[in-house]
Order: sequence, then C-alpha cells, then structure tokens
Amino acid sequence: MKFTLDRPGTLHVVRGYAPGQLRIGELEYSRSVIVSATTLIDDWRPQHIGELTAADLEPALALEPQVLLLGSGVRQVFPSPELLAQLYAARIGFEVMDTGAACRTYNVLVGEGRAVAAALIIA
Repeated sequence: MKFTLDRPGTLHVVRGYAPGQLRIGELEYSRSVIVSATTLIDDWRPQHIGELTAADLEPALALEPQVLLLGSGVRQVFPSPELLAQLYAARIGFEVMDTGAACRTYNVLVGEGRAVAAALIIA
C-alpha cells in the first residue's frame, strides 16, 4: 500500500507499508520501528507481537506521546494483559491495530500536530 500524504521534511511520515517492509520518508525498513514526528528508532527488537515485552515498550513511552499506536503486524493481535496494564499505568492513550491501520492513523494524527508515537511491527 502506498501513501501520498506530504508533510514538511522535518516530520517522519509513513509513505508506505507492506508485510515485511515499511517506508518512512525516503528510507525503507525491513524491521520493526518506533516512530514519532521527530524521532525514529529503527531496528526495534520485536519482530512478532508474541515477542513484545515490557522493556520493548520503554523507548516508545519515553517519547511521552499523548497517543501510542501499536501496530501488531498483518492482523490485529492484542498483547498480553500484563503489557496492556503497563500502557494503562503510563496514563497515555493507546490503540492496538494491524500495522497498516496504525500507519494510516499515525499519519493523520501527526498531520494534525498531535503528540503521537507508533510502535510498528512489520512482520
């Protein structure tokens, strides 16, 4: 799927997603990432939602977003209740969705100037 939303060059915008492939700006990634308008953490460890741990979420939470989008891969799969509890405890809004939907939602929210981060598993 190709996205065509244009934003200033200083913002990280998802330009495309396909299982196993993600394009942010002009760069392509084949591993999971965490992205916000101004920060990109490439080579994020979990490659499948089942591998996700509390420690994996720390870099995303450190960005202090108002909203955290968790892209779980090609299908929406919720992480364990313990991981969801960590997100509730952080007192930020979050949504779990398939990665394609997370990419689209991220672009809309970053385009609105919202403090959003997306943790995207691209498997």
